[in-house]
Amino acid sequence: GGAVNAPTAILAAPSVAPMPTYQLRLAEAQPYFPGYVPSSADNYAHVEPNRFHRTLDRPLSTFGADVDPASYANVRRFLSMGQLPPSDAVRIEELINYFRMDYADPRDGRPIGLTTEVGDCPWAPSHKLVLIGAKAKAPATREITGRNIVLLIDVSGSMAPPERLPLIKTALGMFVDTLKADDRIAIVTYAGMSGVALPSTSIRERETIQRAIAGLSAGGSTNGAQGLQLAYRIARESFIPGGVNRVILATDGDFNVGVVNRQDLLHLIERERESGVFLSVFGVGTDNLKDATMEMLADRGNGNYAYLDSLQEARRVLVKEGDATLETVAKDVKFQVEFNPAMVGAWKLLGYENRRLAAKDFNDDRKDSGDMGAGHTVTVLYEIVGTTNTTGTSGTTGTSGTTGTSWMTVKVRYKNPDDEESQLMTQPVREGGRAQHLALASALAEYGMLLRSSSTDTRAWSALAKRVAALEVPRSMAADKDGFAELVAIAGGLAARR
Repeated sequence: GGAVNAPTAILAAPSVAPMPTYQLRLAEAQPYFPGYVPSSADNYAHVEPNRFHRTLDRPLSTFGADVDPASYANVRRFLSMGQLPPSDAVRIEELINYFRMDYADPRDGRPIGLTTEVGDCPWAPSHKLVLIGAKAKAPATREITGRNIVLLIDVSGSMAPPERLPLIKTALGMFVDTLKADDRIAIVTYAGMSGVALPSTSIRERETIQRAIAGLSAGGSTNGAQGLQLAYRIARESFIPGGVNRVILATDGDFNVGVVNRQDLLHLIERERESGVFLSVFGVGTDNLKDATMEMLADRGNGNYAYLDSLQEARRVLVKEGDATLETVAKDVKFQVEFNPAMVGAWKLLGYENRRLAAKDFNDDRKDSGDMGAGHTVTVLYEIVGTTNTTGTSGTTGTSGTTGTSWMTVKVRYKNPDDEESQLMTQPVREGGRAQHLALASALAEYGMLLRSSSTDTRAWSALAKRVAALEVPRSMAADKDGFAELVAIAGGLAARR
C-alpha cells in the first residue's frame, strides 16, 4: 500500500570528454592489492531499495541510526581495482555517513543535536530534498575512567594475505600508541581453537603489548563463535565501571567452524551486550568478504562496522576517529519522521533499508537500534514530491502562502549509555536558512544510486563529477572531498566502458 510511481530520472548534462584513466593512487600509497581481481565469493545482504510512499497512506517513516562507514571503503576497494561494485555492496547511508559533517553541536545538556535543511533535488528538478543531521557530543578531555579493550583477532589461514592480518597488526600497533596510562588491552585469537595471546594488560606495559601483536600469525580454520565468547568473558572480568568496555573483532568474517548459524550468532551477541561490553567489527580482505555477517554482529553488539581497505583507513578508524569508534554517548538511537500531508505529497527515504522499523517500535525501549559514538554524525535524506502548496524555488524551501508551515516533524529517541529508558527529542522542519550540507550529502546519495543501478549514463556521471568538483567544504573535509571526486571519476570511466 502507499507506493507511488514518482519519477527519479537523473538530470542529463551536456556530453563531455571521456574521463581520464585512474592512476591507482590508493594502490601506490598502500600496495596491498597487486593484480587483484575482486571475487564473486563476497557475501552481502540483499537490499531492496526504498520506494516512494504517499503521505496520506503512510505519514510515518521509522528507522534506526547507522554510523557504519564500511560500504564507502569497500566500494572504494572495488573501484581502485577497476571494477564496479555489486549492487548490494552499496549502502547509500554508509556512503554519506563516511563524511563527518560539520553540524551544530548538541545543546541543553543532550548528547545529540539536530540540524535540518531543505533544497532542490539535482536528479529530479521538480522534487525537493530534506536533510536531517544528527551530531553526537564531542569527547570531553578524558571524562571516562579508562578503556578496557579486548582485541579479538582472526588468525585463521584465510587471514594470511598482506591486506588482512599484516594490515591489522600494523594498525593495532599504531592504535596502542594512542592509549592512555589508565587503559587496558587484552588479545584473544581464534582459528581452530581460541586462545589468549595477551591477558588484560595495563597500557603502561606497551612493549609487552606490542610484542604480543607482532607475534600474531595466521593458520587453521575459523571458530569465530568460540573466540567471541572468550573475548567477552575477559572483557567482563576486567570491566571498568564508567569506562569504555569493548571487544574489537578483526576478521574477514568467514565463520566456518563452530556456531555458524546467523541466528545463533545473533543470540550470542545479544546476550553478551547486556553486560555493558559493546562490540566493534573491522572487516578486511579482498575476496570472500562476509560483509553481511560482520554488519549483523556489529549492529547487534551495540557497535559499529568498518571495512579497512588500506592502512590509511585503519588509521582513520582507530586513531583519527578513535573516540567515535570506542566511546558510545547515545545508544538505541531511533528516528521517526511524521510528514505534513498539506506540504508533502509523497516521500522516499534514501538508504537505511536494513534499518527500517515498524512505527510501534519507536516508543518500545526494548527494541535495539543504532548507537552513536563521541563526535559521530548521522545524515538522513528524503526525496520529496510536494503538493500544490509547494512551489519550487532555488536554494532552500519555497511555499505558496504557507511560510512557517512545517514540512515534517522529526522525532529522535535515544538512551544514555547506562540507561534503559529512552529520551525524546522533537524538531519541526520548516523553510528558510542556508543549506550548508545538502550539496555534499546529495552528491554522495546520487553516487550511491548510480552505482546501485549499474548506470552507464555517461551524462549523469559527468554531471555528478562537475557537481562534486564545485563543492565547497570545510578545510578539515578537503582531502575526503578530493578522494570522493576521484572515485566518481573512476566509476564514471568504468561505467562508460561497460
